[in-house]
Amino acid sequence: MDIETSSDIALLRLMHLVSPSLPIGSFTYSQGIEWAVEQGWVKTVTDLKAWLLNQLQSGLTYVDFPLLKRLYAAAHTQDKQALEYWVEMLLANRETYELMLEEMNRGRALADLLIALDVPYAKEWKPILAQSQAAGFALAAVHWQIALDKALYGYGWSWLENLVLSAVKIIPLGQTQGQACLHQLIPTLLPAIQQGLQVTDDEIGGANIALALASSRHETQYTRLFRS
Repeated sequence: MDIETSSDIALLRLMHLVSPSLPIGSFTYSQGIEWAVEQGWVKTVTDLKAWLLNQLQSGLTYVDFPLLKRLYAAAHTQDKQALEYWVEMLLANRETYELMLEEMNRGRALADLLIALDVPYAKEWKPILAQSQAAGFALAAVHWQIALDKALYGYGWSWLENLVLSAVKIIPLGQTQGQACLHQLIPTLLPAIQQGLQVTDDEIGGANIALALASSRHETQYTRLFRS
């Protein structure tokens, strides 16, 4: 009996989109954690949870999630001008050159992948998509009929998983500790996403001084495992 439904396919497409094996280089970045560990700011799994929760509440809730909502809407209505506007807003909220380059490098890699997968508008909009991973993520989610809330769950999960796995290597932590950290932080994603969906245009924007300092110093850190 054929039990395949469109929602099943959408779920599988989302799993593909957030897979750590997606060739966009997510695993090569630590977003300041490497310098924070060297300075002793993050030494334990408890420190790591506090660091990530702070980023989630001050950054993703007021920047990434509301902007991804708007990028999704722009892709859905095929509004190239709106897509470009919100990409520029996202880049303006990347507080360091390193964080901005990460967004653009991952965006360029995802744009190339979406073109290879024949996602509509990926080729025509490549100059915009190549500036932001979030833009390509939104376009793929719309094309693959992934609901907005599910797309945000996947985006948040991918961010969290990548940074926890980075910290496991840097601190270092045991794999079990890392998985326990993920398990404990997963419930914090849902209220952050719900709050992010309610953020108005005027409320978009965040400031995380610790992240900005760590990322800035990581650019010139003497030895680095992760990309700068």
